[in-house]
Amino acid sequence: MELTFEFWYLFPVSILIATVAMGSGIGGAVFFSPLFMLALKLDPRIAIGAALVTELFGFSSGLIAYYKARLIDFNLAKNLLIFSVPAALIGTYYSDAVHPDILKSIFAVGLVFIGSQLFNAWRKEEREKHEAIRQKEFEGNYESKLTDASGKVYRYTICNKNMGRSFAAVGGVFVGMISVGLAELQEYHLVARCKVPTPVAVATSVFTVVITVLVASAGHFYEFAKEGGEVLNQVINIVLFTIPGVVIGGQIGPKLQKVLPEDKVKAGISIIFIALGFFMLYTLII
Repeated sequence: MELTFEFWYLFPVSILIATVAMGSGIGGAVFFSPLFMLALKLDPRIAIGAALVTELFGFSSGLIAYYKARLIDFNLAKNLLIFSVPAALIGTYYSDAVHPDILKSIFAVGLVFIGSQLFNAWRKEEREKHEAIRQKEFEGNYESKLTDASGKVYRYTICNKNMGRSFAAVGGVFVGMISVGLAELQEYHLVARCKVPTPVAVATSVFTVVITVLVASAGHFYEFAKEGGEVLNQVINIVLFTIPGVVIGGQIGPKLQKVLPEDKVKAGISIIFIALGFFMLYTLII
């Protein structure tokens, strides 16, 4: 195995991506996968596996910060993991059977779909702000209550639980096959549909994604190790710089989450997703 500094620039890039991902609750792999595919020209299977391994460390770092802040709803996470983990195993198992161009297409379409859903949710929230509908929505009518480490109380209700379970299953399959989908679908369900307070939704999503990605990335890395040679060497030389970067960014993101303008971040990320998805589809056509 030959270690090189060819990908040194991925260290600062990883810090930035992990900071944005942990601050917004969006899976870091949604940025790393297209970066590896488009900028580094990696085979989609290698790019997706490397992105999952990188995301695992970044989300694990952020998970520690959110756990200390006591923002994780473990009961909600448990109900989602029952569906996401088996689905991730299925997605990982069948990922090798899918042609790389099909994986790229699924990834691109998924980005456009998730981006459009987040953008529509943002527009709806903006309309509701002007109509003053949500001012006292959960003051007297809620099912769940969580108190964080600072003593702040969050009250909320998980709506349409069957939809949440379906999103967990679909997101798990997508994580196993294309490295993204679970965090994004959870954010759409919890924040946009159920209006769960963002800190609780993000922290719970991070916990769920860490466990699911651990299962999916283990399967991908096992395949890399079994294949060995140039593939394993390439993956290790990439994660050698991305893992330290996402560990640092994973600590910065939760702190920024408290001060970032939530509505502007959501709108910006949705536009980035849509643009990335269409660009990847364009690269498949030309």
